Amino acid sequence: MRNKLVITLTTVYGSRQYTVNQIAKYVLLVFLILSAISFFVSNTLLVVTTDDLSELEEDHQVLSENYELMVGSQQLYVEELKELSLSLSTIKTERDKLEEENIRIGELNTSFNNSLDGLETLLGLEPSDEIDPRKAEQLTIEANKRLFFLHSIPNGVPIQAIRITDKYGSRFHPVRKKRVMHHGIDFKANRGTPVYATADGVVEYAAFNKSFGKLIKVQHNFGFKTYFAHLDALKVKTGDLVSKGQLIGLSGNTGMSTGPHLHYEIRHMYTAIDPEPFLSWDITNFDSLFTKVKGVKWASLKEMYPLNLHNQPLQ
Repeated sequence: MRNKLVITLTTVYGSRQYTVNQIAKYVLLVFLILSAISFFVSNTLLVVTTDDLSELEEDHQVLSENYELMVGSQQLYVEELKELSLSLSTIKTERDKLEEENIRIGELNTSFNNSLDGLETLLGLEPSDEIDPRKAEQLTIEANKRLFFLHSIPNGVPIQAIRITDKYGSRFHPVRKKRVMHHGIDFKANRGTPVYATADGVVEYAAFNKSFGKLIKVQHNFGFKTYFAHLDALKVKTGDLVSKGQLIGLSGNTGMSTGPHLHYEIRHMYTAIDPEPFLSWDITNFDSLFTKVKGVKWASLKEMYPLNLHNQPLQ
């Protein structure tokens, strides 16, 4: 008979014996029961946890999508805000430009009105109470007419001289030592002083002359011609077109001359006339030339310019 370990438990109800095999069976049975309970509980908890995790993942996905949508909307709002700011800035800039333009137009209108008033005074006309577009057009035409003649007929001084030493008329010639006719005006000036054309024209002659030294002749409209004599240098050539105020030479002491100066003549149809009235002739005293200079048949110009403004006033 095998040896067995016997365990005796004694209570008030009596004694009871157990062998190891029986205890092992009980422990195994309890273990199996507990394992089964644990398995079922764990599975149940796992299922519940998995469901909760799935819900959490779905909630997280929804939250992520909502966040992305919110970020996108915020970015859209930022861009729209920027566009709105740019639009407001553009509107402000345009408004400022319009204000500046309105101010400029107002200034131009004032300046235009003042200019027209000044133009009437400049033309020697009686000031008008109101200048309408028709009157403004007439004033403009009148001014252009005068400017045309002032560019066509010699006027103004040809040189910034020290003084006038000899005028037009009979005089005692310093070289010939006798009394002769002086056909121009002598301007005393240092050698090399600029000499300018006194009207638009074409250079008829630009070379050396025995009496006049270096000489320039300029042919102008309406039969006028100017002479510039005793020059030190010529700045134009024969055949050149010149405009009023253009540099054509430098004053000097060439030819029959006793000192640096410019001899200036105005001729009409080859006849010398006194240049003095032409020196001060301008747009402000325009009509004065027609009464001062008698050697020119000004009446032939009536078709181009009304010589008597009092008989033909601007309306």
